[in-house]
Amino acid sequence: MAFDYFAEQKVDVAVVEVGLGGRLDSTNVITPEISIITNIGWDHMNILGDSLEKIAFEKAGIIKPGIPVVIGETIPESLTVFEKMAMEKKSELFFANKRTITDWKWQKHELIIEVAEQHKTDRKYYHLDLPGIYQAKNLLTVLESCSVLKNKGFIIDEKTIQTALRKTKKLTGLHGRWEIIHEHPTIVLDVGHNEDGIKQIVQQIELTHHHDLHIIIGVVKDKEVEKVLSQLPHSAHYYFTQANIPRALPAGILKEKAGLFKLKGEVYPDVNIAIQAAKTKSSEKDLILVCGSVFLVGEVNTSIH
Repeated sequence: MAFDYFAEQKVDVAVVEVGLGGRLDSTNVITPEISIITNIGWDHMNILGDSLEKIAFEKAGIIKPGIPVVIGETIPESLTVFEKMAMEKKSELFFANKRTITDWKWQKHELIIEVAEQHKTDRKYYHLDLPGIYQAKNLLTVLESCSVLKNKGFIIDEKTIQTALRKTKKLTGLHGRWEIIHEHPTIVLDVGHNEDGIKQIVQQIELTHHHDLHIIIGVVKDKEVEKVLSQLPHSAHYYFTQANIPRALPAGILKEKAGLFKLKGEVYPDVNIAIQAAKTKSSEKDLILVCGSVFLVGEVNTSIH
């Protein structure tokens, strides 16, 4: 339906994200200008496989004959899979690690990143309106993808890249990526929901100045809940809740599972009620984080917070 709509609207360029895996995903019927594989992590193992090599094989299914492929992050388990598939399809591989991040800082709700490129002495600075530190890895993938597209004849100048990165949220409506919706106390929304995503969130928490930490969490039944819970800090105050969908794990069961990892808190029927409770118990210097599910973050009423 989406592709039919794109055709009706005569779009110039469509950025198509794979829904699940890649090889057997419905979006994989297209022949793209470029394929991008960001990273390989532990998620959807019941469908994609129980090893990183198996998951990488499913992701590598988007590699098309003769179409260039950009790899965001590489690990030994995935690299050999990508190289083999690219060789079979006669597709050229490009790696985001041609560039390195030499420095970064937060300023006025922006993440400012200094980037160095191989064999070049000058540095470039990029301002991102998505301030999560994990966006630094995504930035390198974006820059390499733009470089590959320019080599194919696309006109993408440096100023356009800079503007797009600075207005990503406004231009795309992308929300829930360490999105700050309130200050004093700071309230943040993040859609991280698997082991790797929670690891990135915990790293971000450690880099964020705050007094007490309040975590509002809800998950879906088909995630590896224990692996998510095992990453979370014991010192936080927890507010267990659930999204209003059949897939949601009941908040009471989530609290029981969290107790096994010494995470303590109360159950709330709705994410917005949980936020209000956290605000009542917080000081101006506290951090309130909503995470664990895309669906949960999607139910936050930002206008009342």
